[in-house]
Amino acid sequence: MLKKNRISKTEAYVTSLGFGAATLGNLYQPMSDGEAHSAIEKAFQLGINQIDTAPFYGFGLSERRVGDALRAYDASSYIISSKVGRLLKPCTMASEKYGYSSPMPFEPIFDYSYDGVMRSFEDSLQRLGLSEIDIIYMHDIGSLTHGDDHKNQFSVAIDSGYKAMRELRDQGVVKAIGLGVNEYQICEEAMNYASFDCFLLAGRYTLLEQKALTSFLPRCEKDNISIIIGGPYNSGILATGVSNAQQSTPYYNYEPAPAEVIDKVRKIEALCTEYKVTLAAAALQFPLAHSAVASVIPGLDSAKRVEQTHALMQEKIPKNFWLELKDQALLCADAPIARE
Repeated sequence: MLKKNRISKTEAYVTSLGFGAATLGNLYQPMSDGEAHSAIEKAFQLGINQIDTAPFYGFGLSERRVGDALRAYDASSYIISSKVGRLLKPCTMASEKYGYSSPMPFEPIFDYSYDGVMRSFEDSLQRLGLSEIDIIYMHDIGSLTHGDDHKNQFSVAIDSGYKAMRELRDQGVVKAIGLGVNEYQICEEAMNYASFDCFLLAGRYTLLEQKALTSFLPRCEKDNISIIIGGPYNSGILATGVSNAQQSTPYYNYEPAPAEVIDKVRKIEALCTEYKVTLAAAALQFPLAHSAVASVIPGLDSAKRVEQTHALMQEKIPKNFWLELKDQALLCADAPIARE
């Protein structure tokens, strides 16, 4: 049975395991509409109520598939989130790009302006074919995405786009607003200028990384902001591990993992073997021990994967496993290891 946690300052409750739907946009490999529908159907059968998508995922394909599947269910039975900050412009052909295989024939264009956010929201409703979106995240602001143009893009996002998000929330059109990013530092920066309900943070509070404990997560606790953890496997290395010599190159942060990361994962795997713990189960369950974390949403690409992931969430992990990780300096000493 999956626990439901409240998104701070709202009446929205999400299951501790959510469904990351970037995969439904043909991320890295194509899938059929039927496979996408079956994956979401299996998620509902297992009690998962949170689905996260975005215009960027397959350039509209993920949203279309998510909406087609969700129309079979009462809107009160799920929480759907999508993102703003990119508009989709028609292009002459659909070709593989940005990691998406056989995407829709559109080109994503950044637009964090007030009008851009409003249009993005309306376009998402149309692609989904739904009358409501529960949570909207401003997608991929930060220097990791924008480099030298970060300052300009951030200014537009906070001074213009955020006002649109706030209006949608204040009018009750959406239940919650936040950022969907890969760097916690931009969340901290944005908190100085705007009020958010939640952040979707990918890859920055995981079994491999806990720097967010220094200031970001304590501030979220203080300001009553919920965290949804995306990318709990850090692009795959915490799902596959590194001990299997037959596997392909392990990936970390969307690139081949550096030697020091591989070495750390190998040591964690050794403890997993000693304590009879599945590495992927530890990766999924670890972030949820922090009181600010409401849910973890790995990418799910099939009904079988949904079933496997749900089982990993139920796996019993002994407290001594976590303590041993700390003793070997493989886990931050201050990291919570059990929610009260």
